[in-house]
Amino acid sequence: MLDRRGFLVLLPALAAACARDPGEPEPLPPLVRGYRHLTPIRLNIVEVEMAEPAPGAVRVDEPCPMRPDRELFTMAQDRIVPMGTQGRGRFLVQAAEFRRERLGGGGLFSGEPGERLTCRLNCRLEILSAEGQRVGFVEAEARRLRTVADGSSPAARLRAAETVVRQAMDDMNVEFEFQIRRALRAWLVEGNVPPPAPVGPGGIEREDLPRG
Repeated sequence: MLDRRGFLVLLPALAAACARDPGEPEPLPPLVRGYRHLTPIRLNIVEVEMAEPAPGAVRVDEPCPMRPDRELFTMAQDRIVPMGTQGRGRFLVQAAEFRRERLGGGGLFSGEPGERLTCRLNCRLEILSAEGQRVGFVEAEARRLRTVADGSSPAARLRAAETVVRQAMDDMNVEFEFQIRRALRAWLVEGNVPPPAPVGPGGIEREDLPRG
């Protein structure tokens, strides 16, 4: 027998279990916000400028739980680490698209595709000299596609939208790092090297004192 206290503890769990529709998909695991858990890309530059996307570069068909344009900027801010004393980087979003396309429905067979979800990402990183001249650049692109069955619930549509953007960003992180290591090798700072301390006018020089 359960005492009154035990019954009250179990009641909310039983109510939650009964409230969940068995036909609904399980929720996605909690999203890891940002990309700082990935390998940082240390570059011999002073700073990174986040340029405004070009007109027409961003298209998001709602509902879209994860906006691809924001994810691209977050990736650049989290992963590119300036470690130099001159020059700068400029990050540009050239395409951040999440599109929904109706495929029809009402056919004879259940599960007929009713919507196509497409995510296309394209970004560019430029290296500029101290005089502002472009001395290097890379581009990276990623695409993902997914179909949603006709008659899917709003929760299933949201889950599919989040999944396709997540997968595209996973691909983009791999491709972005690969292109930088391939084409911008001369600007890479390998190892966990701290940025140099400022010297000269207004700066502070540091010298370790001998012990004893």
